[in-house]
Amino acid sequence: MKIEGWLARWLIAFGFWLLQIWARTLRYEVDDQAGVVGTPVRENYIAALWHNRLLLISFVLKKFLPQRPGAGLISASRDGDLISDLTRRFGFDVVRGSSSRLGASALRELEKVLATGHDVLITPDGPRGPAYELGPGIVFLAQKTGAAIVPINMEFSSCWRVNSWDGFILPRPFAKVRVIFGRVHRARATGTPEEFEAERLSLQNAMMALVKMR
Repeated sequence: MKIEGWLARWLIAFGFWLLQIWARTLRYEVDDQAGVVGTPVRENYIAALWHNRLLLISFVLKKFLPQRPGAGLISASRDGDLISDLTRRFGFDVVRGSSSRLGASALRELEKVLATGHDVLITPDGPRGPAYELGPGIVFLAQKTGAAIVPINMEFSSCWRVNSWDGFILPRPFAKVRVIFGRVHRARATGTPEEFEAERLSLQNAMMALVKMR
């Protein structure tokens, strides 16, 4: 059933209010390996976050990186409609498309965002997984634009797990959240499928090195 009209607007407004209250009960610790917190913007990045850590990302980016405007790649599904509206309420732009198969239009939009001096955020195992398996689209975007990738992860001292394909994480109120901005990863140019696969695995391994709770 598609939710639209006044009911959709009410749900989005309520969800935005609830998420902010929920997020403010949590205790945050930041591990800034990329050197992006509180520093001037010298280059624009492609941020990469596993899909099951998605819930708090808009709040976290607004809290710790207010100097870095950007856009998130969100699926064109019905669920993506609600997520897109929530994302915009936090002040971020939205590009609709799949992170595993970057269509031509989505790729052009992401390129434009980076060209205008803003960052982009991609969940490279979304929207359907498998969990923790990095789709090729993010590597292709990095190679095409020359933008570096910053892996992001969040670890929680206490949480619930949704019975979904990725075990989506819901932090319990008052839990401790460790926010990790990983080391900057620069995708190398590749000339063969084997070289591209090696580069894809290199980024996937860099992201998984930050993950303890799977």
